[in-house]
Amino acid sequence: MTYPSHPPGFHLVRRDQLLQEAVHDTYKTKGKLPEPTVCPDCGAVYHAGHWQWLDKPKDAHQTYCPACHRVRDRFPAGYVSLSGDFFAQHEQEVLQQIRHHEAKEKATHPLQRIMAIEKTQQGTLVTTTDIHLARGIGDALHHAYQGKLEFHYNPEQNLLRVNWKH
Repeated sequence: MTYPSHPPGFHLVRRDQLLQEAVHDTYKTKGKLPEPTVCPDCGAVYHAGHWQWLDKPKDAHQTYCPACHRVRDRFPAGYVSLSGDFFAQHEQEVLQQIRHHEAKEKATHPLQRIMAIEKTQQGTLVTTTDIHLARGIGDALHHAYQGKLEFHYNPEQNLLRVNWKH
């Protein structure tokens, strides 16, 4: 059996060998945006290939940054569950620690934000726009107060669940 010739550099790939995208994040900016671009909600500026906190340039294009897009869609990338007796007794102190960590991260990474802090039957749930912020919050709480810390990452959804109990 003969096969038709293929152009130089062409490699036949079987269907079972197709490569899948490692992380599929619909909120990640696809390609480069025109520069400068400003987010109308938060004022972050897309410049030099990433979102930054800069002065708003004149005549800038406008589009929502990935963090504001997630907030508008109510679709978090990170969930941090807080529970336990220690947490119940020191709730305000722990939440202050979380807000401090977010402020520090957001100062240099505009896409790392807390979306909501909600009471649940088990304790409190913090939702974030970025998996790295959720991870950082968990690490910061464990470093400051110890307790039991668990991470559950779902690569198909680019979603991180952090459980901290103390």
